[in-house]
Amino acid sequence: MQLDPLHVIIALGPLAAYFVLLGLLNLSRRPLVTTGARDVAALGLAVIGLVFIGPAGLFLPDAAIVELGWIAWVMMGAFYGLLLTLGVLLLRPRLVIYNVTADQLRPALASVVAELDRDARWAGESLVLPNLGVQLHVEPVSATRNAELISSGPNQNYSGWRALEVALTQALRRTTNSPNPYAIFPLSFGLLMALLVGFLTFSNPGMVAQSLIEMFRL
Repeated sequence: MQLDPLHVIIALGPLAAYFVLLGLLNLSRRPLVTTGARDVAALGLAVIGLVFIGPAGLFLPDAAIVELGWIAWVMMGAFYGLLLTLGVLLLRPRLVIYNVTADQLRPALASVVAELDRDARWAGESLVLPNLGVQLHVEPVSATRNAELISSGPNQNYSGWRALEVALTQALRRTTNSPNPYAIFPLSFGLLMALLVGFLTFSNPGMVAQSLIEMFRL
């Protein structure tokens, strides 16, 4: 059974872009603060190609493709987007900090907390900011030089988390690091997949174009 180049391109294209972006983020000399929602949304977009050639391709009726053509795939993409959005909205608040060590994060976080909420209380790696309605625990990942601030408990104030994100971003703005060695792994994976996608695209463009026409009934 011959592997369809178009399926490989669709599956690996977004994933390659995600891994390259992840590698570049970790190569940066400055920390990057983002939300868990954005992090999960980026991952959801990265696997959209796998979803399209996997579950979506299996469960999308052939009759719908014949009748609607490319519109059927657009509807499937919209449905996946709605599911991804719902999943992101249901997530508990979380902050992800790329390219920062635990020794750099703790003093920056302590100074931010002191400014935002004077009634804040620490208990080991756990933190409560009662005036902001934020409860969290710090989870550094030393192997990748990243860290996460993960919400503790269901009662969270999203405005408080937003204020914490903005303040922490400003506090870490002057922090610099050497490039993260971990970046070589996602960057290498991403570039290898991008090379494969490029090779399959340009080595036989006629077959790819024909597969595209058949898939979308153009």
